[in-house]
Amino acid sequence: MQKSNLVRDIDGWETVGTEMHYESPNLSVVTDEVRTPTRSEPRKWSVVHRKPAVVIAPVTRDGKFVLIREERIPIRAAIWSFPAGQIDETLEPDEAAVREVARRELREETGWELAPGAELISLGYFFSSPGFTDELCHFFLARPVQQSANGPQHDEAESILDCREFSGDVVRQMIADGEIRDSNTLSLWARLVARGDIFP
Repeated sequence: MQKSNLVRDIDGWETVGTEMHYESPNLSVVTDEVRTPTRSEPRKWSVVHRKPAVVIAPVTRDGKFVLIREERIPIRAAIWSFPAGQIDETLEPDEAAVREVARRELREETGWELAPGAELISLGYFFSSPGFTDELCHFFLARPVQQSANGPQHDEAESILDCREFSGDVVRQMIADGEIRDSNTLSLWARLVARGDIFP
């Protein structure tokens, strides 16, 4: 799996060498040797390359947020979060492809979909953990959403246990109490607050 084209060797960055340790359809683990703008001697760094992803903040007509509760094996816990998913189609998808993945993940994971005349607003992207991975997640605000006639259609391997609507005040308290603690949801919530889409 190749690294994202959004992570480029420009402006004084130069990849001198790369050693592959592991590769699968979803990620690869490498050690890169990189010369940075402030260091003439190359540094070795272990990097996990991952496909880009989408994270969606679905909002109902009455202003509630739709969250899923999903088992996460790496942390041995089930946690509440915004729906999200990897973009499998291509490493560098165009905007239309990214939007389609956001619509699909919303439908599959929650059983909700965009209502007629709804907005799917792009809010940019963020790097989930830039100390070890180049994974980036595209943010979307979907409003208003309505329940789909077909209900959720997620893969059982995803282990989604529940899907509920929460008011903004409840989501805020869940964050304050540490009940919501994944970087995708916290980062998208921060972006929404910074934009004035919701108020702290």
